[in-house]
Amino acid sequence: MADRQASAASARPAFCADGELGYRRSLTAFADGPLTLDEPYRLAHLPLVAPDHPRVIARQEGRSYEMGVHPCIYSLVLPVDGALLAGSEPFQRLDAEMRAAPFAAKIAWDILPRRSERLHATLCGTLSTGEAPSVDDGTRQALARIAPFAVDLRGPFSGNVNRGRIYLRVYPEKRDGLNPIHAVQAAFGRPPGDLYLVGLYNLTDDLDAGETAALAQIIARWWDMSLLRFTVADLWLLGACDDLVLDSQIADRLALQADAPIPAKSPRP
Repeated sequence: MADRQASAASARPAFCADGELGYRRSLTAFADGPLTLDEPYRLAHLPLVAPDHPRVIARQEGRSYEMGVHPCIYSLVLPVDGALLAGSEPFQRLDAEMRAAPFAAKIAWDILPRRSERLHATLCGTLSTGEAPSVDDGTRQALARIAPFAVDLRGPFSGNVNRGRIYLRVYPEKRDGLNPIHAVQAAFGRPPGDLYLVGLYNLTDDLDAGETAALAQIIARWWDMSLLRFTVADLWLLGACDDLVLDSQIADRLALQADAPIPAKSPRP
């Protein structure tokens, strides 16, 4: 019996810890006062969720945004199954808490169903603009050497950039002490990153002091809670003309190691 328990424990994936990732470092400094929508958010996101808001930045010199829309940008992303997430009991409890929060009226709830089939965490941003990038054989071969890996989706999270967007956090499985997302990024010639965020909720206005405190409490309470664990077997080349991917297309699906065993997906941790 003890041997079977030890075997089952060893089969469970170990995930990267906070000390290996950048979430704590990049968290909104809630102690600084009420959460105000920052300039990047007011330029890229607010025009899409609250176009009549007086603090919308419709356009900005040197930036290609026009009321939140820009030329199509292609990035490599880690897809998240929106239906699987919606079926997760821990996520259902989190979502119910968000809907009952003092700031719930300031969340763009109508955006969620429009994005449910495009939920993702960006791994390599802006690979090309206008036309989809060509992925060479060397890159595809490098991806094929990376076995499918598990991720643990946790949340929520508010960062120190794009204040107004509330994310879920991706914690990748560790393989032989290494983060497999770093191998994916290296295949595309990118340096290793430590933030893998799944944009979910969008605010339509600043939060007052009480609302900000309520958000900070929800984030703290749910920090270590697993919402969904699943295995990543392929990645998307996703093209989008806005940062909420409301106008988007999957240009390519890039498989990881095809002959590696893939554990069954589960909506529960």
